[in-house]
Amino acid sequence: MTSERERADLDSPWKEIIEAYFPQAMQFFFPQTAALINWERPHEFLDKEFQQITRQAEQGRRYADKLVKVWHIQGQEIWLLIHVEIQATAEDNFAERMFSYNLRIFDRFSRPAISLAILCDINPEWRPHQYSFHYPDTSLSFRFGSVKLLDYTDNWAELEASDNPFATVVMAHLKTQQTIKQLQDRKRWKFSLIRRLYDFGMPEKDIRNLYRFIDWVMILPFGLEAEF
Repeated sequence: MTSERERADLDSPWKEIIEAYFPQAMQFFFPQTAALINWERPHEFLDKEFQQITRQAEQGRRYADKLVKVWHIQGQEIWLLIHVEIQATAEDNFAERMFSYNLRIFDRFSRPAISLAILCDINPEWRPHQYSFHYPDTSLSFRFGSVKLLDYTDNWAELEASDNPFATVVMAHLKTQQTIKQLQDRKRWKFSLIRRLYDFGMPEKDIRNLYRFIDWVMILPFGLEAEF
């Protein structure tokens, strides 16, 4: 049985679901970059390479990172750095960290990387997308792609109509945030989202994967979990 401590470690389900449905994640969150990729060729998660360029994770920080090798539709190799920021609060040095990781990849492997961020926090004003500095003789501007899950709140009908696995992921994440103090509502939404998987007629493997994500993030106290 999964412990409460393990279930609170929200980076684990994000890492698992991105690995299970990486093409769908790209098509859902970053369609312009996804359109550059030849999805008929297999993608490869470069976990060992990523570990070589990252320091020990800062204590208490919660985020999921994936470095992935894909192939451009014109034939060349592309590296993608996917970052899921799971912290509930804004982070002042986030853009700097995105630049630092990108620079380390280039320095260590002589490979430019496309950097992409998925922001899971609840602050509508926090939208990092650039790190820059400017001096009279030297300047730098590093831009990276980012999506804010909070923005999907206004597109709920589109999420409900989508059979992309990440529509379910975003719905579960948003309803978890919205029901922090309304656990009866969370129980109802958890049941509704899981029932939705069957209503779509998804294959058993997809139902199991998405059920695991929903169950992991939409945590209920013992009594309500038993009712569920």
